[in-house]
Amino acid sequence: MERSPRRILSVSILVLLNISMMASLRQLPLVASYGLSAISYFFIVALVFLLPCALVSAELATGWPKSGGIYIWVKEALGDRWGFFAIWMQWVHNIAWYPAIMSFIGTTLAYVIDPTLIDNKEYILTIVLVGFWGMTLLNYLGIKTSSWVSSIGVIAGTIAPGILIIGLGLIWILIGNPSQMSFTVDALLPDISNTNQLVFLSGLFLAFAGLEVSAAYAGNVKNPQKNYPRSIILAALVTFFLFMLGSLAIGIVIPKNEITLISGLMEAFHIFFNAYHLNWILPPIAVLLVIGAAAEVNSWIVGPVKGLYATSIHGNLPPLFQKTNRHGTPTNLLLFQAIIMTVTSCVFLYMPSVNSSYWILTVLSSQSYLIMYILMFIASIRLRYTKPHVPRAYRIPVPHKGIWVVASLGILASLFAIGIGFIPPEEFHIENVLFYELFLAIGLLLMCAIPLLIYQMRKPSWFKNSKHEI
Repeated sequence: MERSPRRILSVSILVLLNISMMASLRQLPLVASYGLSAISYFFIVALVFLLPCALVSAELATGWPKSGGIYIWVKEALGDRWGFFAIWMQWVHNIAWYPAIMSFIGTTLAYVIDPTLIDNKEYILTIVLVGFWGMTLLNYLGIKTSSWVSSIGVIAGTIAPGILIIGLGLIWILIGNPSQMSFTVDALLPDISNTNQLVFLSGLFLAFAGLEVSAAYAGNVKNPQKNYPRSIILAALVTFFLFMLGSLAIGIVIPKNEITLISGLMEAFHIFFNAYHLNWILPPIAVLLVIGAAAEVNSWIVGPVKGLYATSIHGNLPPLFQKTNRHGTPTNLLLFQAIIMTVTSCVFLYMPSVNSSYWILTVLSSQSYLIMYILMFIASIRLRYTKPHVPRAYRIPVPHKGIWVVASLGILASLFAIGIGFIPPEEFHIENVLFYELFLAIGLLLMCAIPLLIYQMRKPSWFKNSKHEI
């Protein structure tokens, strides 16, 4: 008999977990590269992707508030095979994403240790591996310990520095300092004819992804039918305004053609503090940003793994990956994740620069994640017809037109972002475009093929050895 999990997470903790999963300040330089038109792009992506994700996640999580999240939702709609495929894509996108965000941690730390290390591939790789393995071991202590670490980290290292850089940008304008950003109507309008600007939308979609991951904790939330939708709506609002205003603050002091994706945030802080004669604050800010990024990684390390582990009760994983410790943590899955991430991180040694490595990993992560979102949107439509009587504390209004409009918008936006990601940005001067596109195509193909192969190879003994509790 399946045992009900303890309700150990409050709505405030869930809000902070959601923010830590989405509101990564490392994305601000990417958005700032759009200039003032970033506002328009923000509203476009929020309308066609963030809003559909928030509404669909709220409906599905309150209708099926069991641990397992995306796996349960897609399984109920499309069957166990595609439920396993969806949770795998949610998990595997991190294999490319972890090295990218850990490299941000490495370059930020370099401002404290030695700024010349920013472009040192060996240094970045060392930070990526040591930091990730350390946080993997932390998650062996269980969800409660891990969630508190993430909550404290996101307040100190994401929300506080985010508010600070917004405030610095506002002061910069109010006291009459020159702005590198043009505040005109023309600058506000998005240039959709500029393919190079559209390319960066892949990263912007990834910046807003993650709302559904906390559904893996739904079984641990107090009153999930009420608290889950509240938490994701609050988290989405905070993330949206933090991203929009923070990116504008960076664009004010750095010309958009000089913004580097991986270290642009620290460069902006350096310019602000240098102008205000506060350079001594830079090292403490760097430490806080590292804490915030580490909190984000920590939130993601166990969430998707917990969802993937949920498939073990249906025999979708070999017995080796069904093992948990006394804290209920899937230890072997965490270990497997760390090993695969270690191999993926070696891309830093073979790409022309740290910046280009960061981008190609970001795109691959975004593309694989968006495939999962397409399945989530399809599942939400199908469940309206196949499971109409399942009570949902929140329903997208105007049935059935509402769910069709919202989900279709999300599907089309996701398909567009996947396609545009295959075009390399001009700024990185990637000489071998064929290698760039083949790396993404083969990587994406492998990520999709592996779960289908694993499912096809299932054995009866996998189900017999699986635990009937999550």
